Amino acid sequence: MERGVEWDFEPTLDRIAALMDLLGSPQQAYPVIHIAGTNGKTSTARLTEALLKERNLRVGRFTSPHLVSVRERITVDGEPLSEERFAQAYEEITPYVELADTQGRRIQFFELLTAMAFATFADTPVDVAVIEAGMGGSWDATNVADGTVAIITPISLDHTDRLGPDIPSIAGEKAGIIKPGATAILAQQEIEAAQVLMRRAADVGAVVAREGLEFGVLARDVAMGGQLLTLRGLKGVYEEVYLPLYGEHQASNAVCALAAVEALTGGDDPLDVEIVRQAFAQASSPGRMEILRRDPTVVVDAAHNPGGMQASIEAMQEAFDFAKVVGVVAMMRDKDVHTLLDLLEPILDEIVVTRNSSPRSMSPAELAAVAIPLFGEDRVRIVERIDEAIDMGIGIADAQGEFSGTGVLITGSVVTAGDARHLLKADGL
Repeated sequence: MERGVEWDFEPTLDRIAALMDLLGSPQQAYPVIHIAGTNGKTSTARLTEALLKERNLRVGRFTSPHLVSVRERITVDGEPLSEERFAQAYEEITPYVELADTQGRRIQFFELLTAMAFATFADTPVDVAVIEAGMGGSWDATNVADGTVAIITPISLDHTDRLGPDIPSIAGEKAGIIKPGATAILAQQEIEAAQVLMRRAADVGAVVAREGLEFGVLARDVAMGGQLLTLRGLKGVYEEVYLPLYGEHQASNAVCALAAVEALTGGDDPLDVEIVRQAFAQASSPGRMEILRRDPTVVVDAAHNPGGMQASIEAMQEAFDFAKVVGVVAMMRDKDVHTLLDLLEPILDEIVVTRNSSPRSMSPAELAAVAIPLFGEDRVRIVERIDEAIDMGIGIADAQGEFSGTGVLITGSVVTAGDARHLLKADGL
């Protein structure tokens, strides 16, 4: 049955709320940590899940979008649903979806996946669910759940056609996941976003914890394959925590996850520091500053808005000592392409523009038309297919010689990152 495309939908909770009623409100069967924000949501969800799993809890995680397979979006204990379990989950809710359809509430693609996740987590059953909002917050389908803890990751401009033209209006949408009596964990925000979030928390009587005030990263040192952190949570200080992820933004995601789990557990005692160390040492975030191969080093990153791209560039400059960088870039045509390329220009010696597998992908010619005025014609290569573009990027780096210190960065979209992981046969999600 045709459910439309994910990015074309009517923003309302009416349809998903009606479907949840028909299903018996599975989203109320377990405590929820709900995550909204512009950047870092999926990484924060995975870090939160890692901490909860290490405490021997059964965890359901719902994230979006996916990199390779839609099954990645619904995981239990860190594992995507098997093909059989995914099909079963779909078949089990289909009669209720069709009933909702007949009531004049045609269930849409993301709503269907959200319902599958909530129902699966209730059936399993999980001890806690970590739920990432798809877009926005107030009217996002995931907001039929009432999070015991709400995490708001950094807010910047993205999806302005849907969420509003400026930071305060976007923050107002994201703030909708903060529910009465919940604990709101706020990553560091621009002042105008913070004001909106604090007002929402006050209006609904939520407890607020702010990164940099009630909790935060006390120290951060670059380490082999990641970073070594000292974290101040809500209930204690956690020293010598190794995180195998790159960049200041990932340290921030980690401490927000830590504070959220502390808030969920209640009481005044800190978490066992060994549990925190074990959990974060095993953490991963595929497609986020991820090394896909060596000689030459190929890094893939899903950055697709200015805030995310700035964080990724800073992480790359901190973590990798590249003498030269070749970029392989494919972006969606509805993104702020000029700003993204402008941010990339100082760090890329050459750029290979291409298209990814999404129908929303900008054509290589369109991307080149934006890139050439910024980079100059001699630094821009135009390649129609992403597999050939990746081959060219690696070939340019190889031609520099083994000891040239040339790296390859594949970026511009979650879909671009997923395509690269698939083509370069990266393991594990």
